[in-house]
Amino acid sequence: MISSTSACPCGTGATYADCCGPLLANRAQASSPEQLMRSRYTAHVTGDADHLFRTWHPRTRPDDVTPDPRTRWTGLEVVRAEDDTVEFVASWEGGRMHEVSRFEHRAGRWVYVDGDVD
Repeated sequence: MISSTSACPCGTGATYADCCGPLLANRAQASSPEQLMRSRYTAHVTGDADHLFRTWHPRTRPDDVTPDPRTRWTGLEVVRAEDDTVEFVASWEGGRMHEVSRFEHRAGRWVYVDGDVD
């Protein structure tokens, strides 16, 4: 569990309470695709499958969205965020993933649709 005064894992420099915490607790909605993507990274760090499920488009969401508890995430770099697309690099011990993610504004909130990974 992350303390509310700890730096948020998503890399903004803000505290968890002022950044992704309210989104993961379902007390706030992301105001942009980048903010949603950062909160989803934080959900992977914390193992919060509920947040991942809630923020994934129902048309593209797999049945199981549970993060692998053995993965130790080590950093996030947002390469670019434009309109409904966010390009990022997420790192973990032993690897990294580069993805261009697509988001949709649906029923008044942003949801993750899919992404291209290389």
